[in-house]
Amino acid sequence: MTEPRRFGLSGRLAAAFQANPLTPILALLGLLLGLVAVLVTPREEEPQIDVTMANVFVPFAGASARDVEQLVSTPLEQKLSEIEGVKHVYSVSRPGMAVLTVEYTVGVERQPAIVRLYNQVYSNQDWLPQGVGVGQPLVKPKGIDDVPVMALTLWSDDPARGATALAEVAHTLETELKRIPGTRDVYTIGAPDRVVAVTLDPARLASHGLTVADLGQALRAANAVQQVGERVGGGVATPVTAGTFLASAEDVRDLVIGLDGGRPLRLSDVAQVRAGGDIASRYAWHGAPAGKAGPAQGAAPAVTIAIAKKPGSNAADITSAVARRIGQLKGELIPEGVEVTVTRDYGRTAADKAAKLMQKLAFATASVVLLVLFALGWREAIVVGSAVVLTLALTLFASWAMGFTLNRVSLFALIFSIGILVDDAIVVVENIHRHMARGGKSLREAIPPAVDEVGGPTILATFTVIAALMPMAFVSGLMGPYMRPIPINASVGMLLSLAIALIVTPWLSLKLLARHGHAGEADHAPDGEPLGRLHRLFRRVMSPFLLGAGAGRKRGLLFASMVALVALAASLAVFQLVVLKMLPFDNKSELQVVVDLPEGRTLEDTNALLVELAAVVERMPEVLDYQGYAGTAAPINFNGLVRQYFLRSGSNVGDLQVNLVDKHHRDRQSHAIARELRPRLAEIGRRHDASVKVVEVPPGPPVLSPLVAEVYGPDYAASRKLGKALEARFLATEGIVDVDTSVESDAPREVIVVDRARATRLGVPQAAISDALAAAVAGLDATYVHDGASKYPRPVRLRLPPAEQAAVDRLLALKVRGGQGQLVPLSELVAVRRAPWDGAIHHKDLLPVVYVMGDEAGELDSPLYGMFDLVGQVSADAIGGHQVAQSFIAQPADTSGFAIKWDGEWQITYETFRDMGIAYAAGMVLIYLLVVAQFRSYLVPLVIMAPIPLTVIGVMPGHALLGAQFTATSMIGMIALAGIIVRNSILLVDFINQEVDRGVPLVDAVIDACAVRAKPIVLTGVAAMMGAFFILDDPIFNGLAVSLVFGILVSTVLTLVVIPLLYYVLLRRTGRRVQEVHA
Repeated sequence: MTEPRRFGLSGRLAAAFQANPLTPILALLGLLLGLVAVLVTPREEEPQIDVTMANVFVPFAGASARDVEQLVSTPLEQKLSEIEGVKHVYSVSRPGMAVLTVEYTVGVERQPAIVRLYNQVYSNQDWLPQGVGVGQPLVKPKGIDDVPVMALTLWSDDPARGATALAEVAHTLETELKRIPGTRDVYTIGAPDRVVAVTLDPARLASHGLTVADLGQALRAANAVQQVGERVGGGVATPVTAGTFLASAEDVRDLVIGLDGGRPLRLSDVAQVRAGGDIASRYAWHGAPAGKAGPAQGAAPAVTIAIAKKPGSNAADITSAVARRIGQLKGELIPEGVEVTVTRDYGRTAADKAAKLMQKLAFATASVVLLVLFALGWREAIVVGSAVVLTLALTLFASWAMGFTLNRVSLFALIFSIGILVDDAIVVVENIHRHMARGGKSLREAIPPAVDEVGGPTILATFTVIAALMPMAFVSGLMGPYMRPIPINASVGMLLSLAIALIVTPWLSLKLLARHGHAGEADHAPDGEPLGRLHRLFRRVMSPFLLGAGAGRKRGLLFASMVALVALAASLAVFQLVVLKMLPFDNKSELQVVVDLPEGRTLEDTNALLVELAAVVERMPEVLDYQGYAGTAAPINFNGLVRQYFLRSGSNVGDLQVNLVDKHHRDRQSHAIARELRPRLAEIGRRHDASVKVVEVPPGPPVLSPLVAEVYGPDYAASRKLGKALEARFLATEGIVDVDTSVESDAPREVIVVDRARATRLGVPQAAISDALAAAVAGLDATYVHDGASKYPRPVRLRLPPAEQAAVDRLLALKVRGGQGQLVPLSELVAVRRAPWDGAIHHKDLLPVVYVMGDEAGELDSPLYGMFDLVGQVSADAIGGHQVAQSFIAQPADTSGFAIKWDGEWQITYETFRDMGIAYAAGMVLIYLLVVAQFRSYLVPLVIMAPIPLTVIGVMPGHALLGAQFTATSMIGMIALAGIIVRNSILLVDFINQEVDRGVPLVDAVIDACAVRAKPIVLTGVAAMMGAFFILDDPIFNGLAVSLVFGILVSTVLTLVVIPLLYYVLLRRTGRRVQEVHA
């Protein structure tokens, strides 16, 4: 005490900055940087997980699915799998088309990845000879920025305004909205094809000796226009254009296609010509329940404009700008009677979420400041509050600088960190407060030794929390980028809070505590009393374990009971009292109903089913409005991007997009609404023999389906049968819902076989027959009109009236021209053969696969339990007469027999918990190394880390008590707990060492450590719990809050008893001096 004490780093920093005029300038700069960060950081509801993927479309006209698979998909898959960074290669081989999907590992840069894909596709185009008929590949990259942030649905109560008129308005608006800065792709969904429809009259064509090919040739010839050059004359060069384009339906109608008895024969003489929408290949409509804003009749035809944003732009700014622009355009580009309803606004939801979380952040900070106010006094509260606000401001700036956005995960990282960030300031201020209470020094003299005393353990403790959290930043897969803001933001916050505690807090303490600092003991005389009370309390609690003959046995019993409690708490998961799940569902404002009818069903059937489903949906009081999309897909979300819903098209598919009222205006969460809707909608689906799936927005990374069984085998036909048998097993299992397979229904198809010998004799090429049939069934685009006003090309489409297609014999009455100019009916050249449906063939990573999909909606509400129920069933009983091998992590190595690979939510859960387990272990090793470096002992760190398992005693019963599922966020809480609890142990052990080194008897040192360090340990523990309380009401991060609240509550209490006792035992065993307690 007599000789001047030499300070460590923390004491020197405190001494240097406590009266430095630069300190407040630095603090002010930090606050300004935080303010700038809040203003400029883009806001999003969820972190943007950039999944780089791309589709490669390869047409192969006329080929069967098997030919497409063998000649296109398989060789191209092999080439694509060579690309660096590719995680999976999928393919779907359908008649006439191969669709290959390349999915890159998360984190692979988009631009180089797409360049590598283009290079691989186009440098290997020589794999097939030119004459095979395979078309040019089309590469379409997809990523998170292809998900629309806004959807505007245009509808009208005016019966004269159909979908075609609405589509014209939408197409005009597209260009206007594209001018708004930050918008990316702007497109219209549900718009009918705008055409000049030429509906042929077969009888009139035959009477004039004309064929479909003749009309096509005449239209193309009439639309041939050419710039022929410049005519020079009279000293002027005049550009010359030969011919004019067909510019309207009138031009097409009046086109002369031949002569009839010397007078011109016009196209209108043999066909009906009409400009407008084509025969419907998709429907879109908008509806709303009675009493809510919407169509007067309940539903009306509609089209939807989807708007995506550019990477890095702020969704909130873009959607608000779009809404303002739409308001300005009413009465200009948007005519009277056309309504525009915003049916998606991710910008507004992101801004609302960010504002709500910022509010929670403020409340959490205020609650911690109030805690310090009551525990230490108002001056200390101001010091701690200022330190926390400054730390948060600098952390927000660092978060922006590292490229994170303001989203629910990054803001929750800050809210959950509040309790940890405040620790450094509390420990420093509390120790200054304690030193001043002891008296004998001025405040300026007291601050450096007070900071220095706790500086070493505080620095070490800060790095232990960082060591626990940082390995989480390296979690792989889709979950990695989703959770990454938590370890990085929290770790950066910890470092900054340490710097502020050692630099700014001493300065603030000197300024604010100075007034009662000189009073020394006078002001703080009462402070000795609680210390006395704490001494008496811990002497009473600890003495039975430290003194007397039976102390050793009591310690042994205490340690054994701790081990038993840990085992008992962990067993709650085994007995399903705590349910394991990847992430619980969030409370979103949208649901999607995805409909798949059997192949061969018509667009009208699909639409009728959607209308019936909508009638059930609108009876739910929480529904705001809904949009039906038959034959096409609704605007995709992130889930739809990963599941490739944007590829859904065809007469037998449809979507019902359901928008709910704002969550503040309803009591139930969206998941509860979905659970109630599901059985009602499934019942209607069964009546229509359709698959009806209620798809919720997943809380984290999306998968093909929560439950996926991939069936592999040597024979694809048998794999399909096995898939159907497994589907029946799924349906029979309680709690498994939304069951579907990739196996298509056995619908009939017709193959029109040409009698080649007869066709050759009559001089009719097979191509002429194919063209005539194409025109008759789907329509043939002969040429395009150039009206100078259309954004999208308008084809002149030749086709038969729908009634003429209904019967095959009427279709075959169509005539083609023979070699001698004669007309030959198709019925003389072809025969119709019935054939089974040519179903799609799916591949995954070079192996043929059949998918069986489902979801879990049972009591446990976690797909893992449904999956393991099915795993048990498959192990016990043969499926479809086959004993099937099962794999869980990777595709089966041996495909000579049938095997099931379980995928879906299980795969992501396994990868996430595996990586988090490794991160947890890595954190433990790092903490151990840090403590070894500090205490120069291999055994002391084991004592310090002993309370880590004790957190389980709080965490698991806490989840069981609140009925919360143990999720990935719960695991994050446990990892953070490891760092927080070790921090308390370090403070206790360090104090015991200091006391023993001063010559205090060991038993006294142990009791002193508990009494002196109890206050900062309880304060920091309660602060961390208060930060976590503000997260308890969030559906996703509820697990994190439960882990922190109950983990800290139990382990803090146990740490104050168990750690000093363990350290006491260690010191006795290692022969450190032990003296009897003073009487």
